[in-house]
Amino acid sequence: MTPVEITRGDGPVVLGLPHTGTHVPGAMMADLNARGRRLDDTDWHIERLYDGLLPGATSVRATFHRYVIDANRDPSGASLYPGQNTTGLVPLTNFDGNAIWDRPPDEAAIDARRRSFHAPYHAALAAELERVRARHGVAILYDCHSIRSEIPFLFDGTLPDFSIGTNLGETCDPAIEHAVHRICAKAEGYTSVLNGRFKGGWTTRHYGRPQKGLHAIQMELAQSSYLGAEAAPWPYEARKADRLRAHLARILTTLSDLAPSLPKHSGDRA
Repeated sequence: MTPVEITRGDGPVVLGLPHTGTHVPGAMMADLNARGRRLDDTDWHIERLYDGLLPGATSVRATFHRYVIDANRDPSGASLYPGQNTTGLVPLTNFDGNAIWDRPPDEAAIDARRRSFHAPYHAALAAELERVRARHGVAILYDCHSIRSEIPFLFDGTLPDFSIGTNLGETCDPAIEHAVHRICAKAEGYTSVLNGRFKGGWTTRHYGRPQKGLHAIQMELAQSSYLGAEAAPWPYEARKADRLRAHLARILTTLSDLAPSLPKHSGDRA
């Protein structure tokens, strides 16, 4: 299986999907323990939730599971949130802090995974962002995520339905941040936060260079907003999902409409 799937569009928005993949090569699956083999920390059904919402959008999707290697982590292994509980480049625990490996990978194995999975995903994402920016003068990366709404190991209380991350406004033009925040805040029956517990992962922080015409924003959705239950078998609930999709479509359409008004980049490649 190829590590990345690409769907090319002609619009200014690129969807990143680093955590929807469930592929774990056989030898790696054998090294996981029973808890790890459940793959509980998948961004379940996110590719289905966003499918068809924005004609012309490009999507770049990792097919491998985050337990193989996390495509939204710094390849150096540096923590996204120093001093807080989180999971690493190759997670040793699940989101509840429980071990997931019978035989954890050593440094050589992690380096091999970095080359075989992490690097190809980001090479593809970088290439698509550059293609889109060359066409439009700007590219907007919208990084798609979801997570269980209650995970005491990672955060207190219940996560808002929409968690918007721009690394405190550094990764995109203010117009993008304001527009997305406004739509989420006005979504009846939903809760939202800007740069709360999730301020944007490595992908958002790495590619978000507004001064170069590359804008990045992360959306972390509470899985309670579209799943029938936040537990196996992780059922997609169409009624809830369709209601949420209307708001997500509004966000993506707004981003696409904003692109022509953003400052254009005409300089060195990022």
